[in-house]
Amino acid sequence: MRLTAALATLAAAVGLAPMEVAAVAPSDVCVIKDARATELSGLIATATGYVAVNDSQFDAGATRIVYLDPTCKVTKVVRYPTPARDPEDLAMAPDGTLWVADIGDNVTSEARRQTVALWSLPAAGAPVIHRLTYPDGPHDAEGLLFTAAGVPIVVTKELTGKAGLYEATAPLQARTATGVLMKRVGEFAPTSTGENNLLGALGEVVVTGAATSPDRRRVVLRTYTAAYEWDVPDGDVVKAITTGTPRVTALPDEPQGEAIAYTPDGTAFLTVSDEAGPTTLRRHTPSAVPLPPGPASLTPSPTVAAKPSGLSAIPVWYALAAAGGGLLLAGVGYLGLRRSRSVPRAHPSQQGGAGGHDDARPGEHAATDV
Repeated sequence: MRLTAALATLAAAVGLAPMEVAAVAPSDVCVIKDARATELSGLIATATGYVAVNDSQFDAGATRIVYLDPTCKVTKVVRYPTPARDPEDLAMAPDGTLWVADIGDNVTSEARRQTVALWSLPAAGAPVIHRLTYPDGPHDAEGLLFTAAGVPIVVTKELTGKAGLYEATAPLQARTATGVLMKRVGEFAPTSTGENNLLGALGEVVVTGAATSPDRRRVVLRTYTAAYEWDVPDGDVVKAITTGTPRVTALPDEPQGEAIAYTPDGTAFLTVSDEAGPTTLRRHTPSAVPLPPGPASLTPSPTVAAKPSGLSAIPVWYALAAAGGGLLLAGVGYLGLRRSRSVPRAHPSQQGGAGGHDDARPGEHAATDV
């Protein structure tokens, strides 16, 4: 979601001690210019090009799955059979199935979600919805991984600085009204790299995307400023993230980086930003340097600058939260300031519980256009 200048100013009031990260300048692969491929939040590379998803839109019909060739030209667009609510990531399961993670849930939404959704993409036909529920939700989330056994792991976007790892406790069920229960199996706390981003300090500690290498022996989580990569030698993704030492790759100067993928040969990361477009697909060389021991802790600034111009519309409790100086409290203000893209309310027959907008009916088909 694009952010306001007021949000950036508020985020700058919270500080983190940056860690030195050696960076190799990224290279531009191609520029995505098609108006149907804007505000991209998820990405995967294939042998023939790329697949991307955009997130919540003012127009629900503009939320699509987009296929691109190696030059970033759109070759196919797939719509959801009923409106997806907030797709945020793409992931490929061990069996080769491509999944869209419809797991975003902003606190500014009219109603928080009772369920989140994963949509499987068949070779032909409509995407198929599968619901999941948190044991302690709701949560906003933007990352999806799979275990070696094909179990999905949702990675939440937490402003406490600790992303939660949630794993499905049973096989996914297609087109059910109730979701498969997840369990919290671990957490990950990003650190600070000092790279520029719209959120300042807050952008250092929120997870905005995830990816698995083609050989499934590495996984990566990204924030707005850095990629954290782990080896997964035994297929245990949760163990790798919660007990392993990641290698940190800086992702500099991305307008609002939310998507990450591996190249088909697994030698590099690919990223795109959630922006109105045109947007540049970038290639990054993964770092070989492990995170040093004792990562930078959250160190809120003891004082907060005077309220800048442009914040006059912020509710008083946001300002009080910022004045508290804590990352969590400032994060509450951050969420409240995010631009709300309320998807037009679907007809009740299309809604799935209080969450709404994520219900696929049997027999419906996705529209495809070129």
